[in-house]
Amino acid sequence: MKSIIKKLDGGICAPKGIKASGMYCGIKESSNPDPGAEHKNDICLFTSDIPANTAAVYTTNKVKGAPLLVTKANLEKSGGKASAVIVNSKNANTCNADGVEKAEKMCALVAKELSLPEEQVLVASTGVIGLVLPIEPVERAVPVLAKSLDYTKNEEAATAIMTTDTVKKEYAVEFEIGGKKCRIGGMAKGSGMIHPNMATTLNFITTDCNISGALLQKALGDIVKITYNCLSIDGDTSTNDMVLLMANGLAGNAEITEENDDYLEFKEALYEVMGTLTKMLAKDGEGASKLLVCTCWGASDVDKAITVAKSVVCSTLFKAAMFGEDANWGRVLCAIGYAPAEFDINKVAVEIASEFGTVKVCENGAGVDFSEEKAAEILSSDEISINIYLNEGERCATAWGCDLTYDYVKINGDYRT
Repeated sequence: MKSIIKKLDGGICAPKGIKASGMYCGIKESSNPDPGAEHKNDICLFTSDIPANTAAVYTTNKVKGAPLLVTKANLEKSGGKASAVIVNSKNANTCNADGVEKAEKMCALVAKELSLPEEQVLVASTGVIGLVLPIEPVERAVPVLAKSLDYTKNEEAATAIMTTDTVKKEYAVEFEIGGKKCRIGGMAKGSGMIHPNMATTLNFITTDCNISGALLQKALGDIVKITYNCLSIDGDTSTNDMVLLMANGLAGNAEITEENDDYLEFKEALYEVMGTLTKMLAKDGEGASKLLVCTCWGASDVDKAITVAKSVVCSTLFKAAMFGEDANWGRVLCAIGYAPAEFDINKVAVEIASEFGTVKVCENGAGVDFSEEKAAEILSSDEISINIYLNEGERCATAWGCDLTYDYVKINGDYRT
């Protein structure tokens, strides 16, 4: 890296030319009948001052939410340009006969209010699957959202996309390309129904860097592979998962049109944002008490390292052991063993680590003596690292997850109600 990546406030509004707004519109009826009661935001809008090159990655689930279908169609019609995105929570608008009609209506409402071509408005929804989306609250909300748009209202938008999330998730950075300051900002939602592959959860990223649409899509695909696609909470891939990346070019750098040093600078900054959001998503898994970070070292290639690391963080038995703070390293070896990758298990070593220290629990594919007391201390942390060494090459990859707790069952046992 030639430039220094600096953390910024501002979330999706950190880049030049990005406005946002958010509010409560009543998509899901409140349990509090008091009209003066405070309610959590459930709808947001964000815009770019000029049409932005836009890249997207969508869920691999065969059942796809109507908003994804409409967003994909609009991007195809607009030639990969977008000016506005409307997002609602509490209702996924999925598996509904009128789903596409409602999603298109949301885009049309925004387009009319902001005098935009309908194909330059994108839409996303998250929440309960199979419930008909009431359009009336959205119709009432859009004029208010449009009038409220501001360069400082990133938090209103970030809170509006939350469902079972306990905290908002946003992050932004600044870096230089060609002497011009560029910024990337993002927000994400997700706490459950998160699993590779694709992009897992709803993620919206904006940048004022000037980069071609083709390279924007390539960069997004490359970074998704080593961030969101290495995240698992519960093994369920949602119907509405999507990542949108918008680049409006207002930073004023010369357009990036080839895979040169400027492109690598951009990708490094994009990884910083997407990697940080991935970690936030893992830490806020439904009912989670511990963030699990599994890194596979010494692989012959990155794909193998990803496969092995993901196999461990996806293991239900291992996740349960981490909740119980049990150094049951055999569950790590078991998960490594059924990973769909070829390597010599007799060369594998495993460590568990946290801010309280590190212990080696396996060497050459077999257990070694270690202090159970020290291991228990290490596992008492709320962030635990699992280091796997294949000892066959120089490549590495990290996967993120969380422990499996009683609260996960409680949350999902009455999700609709």
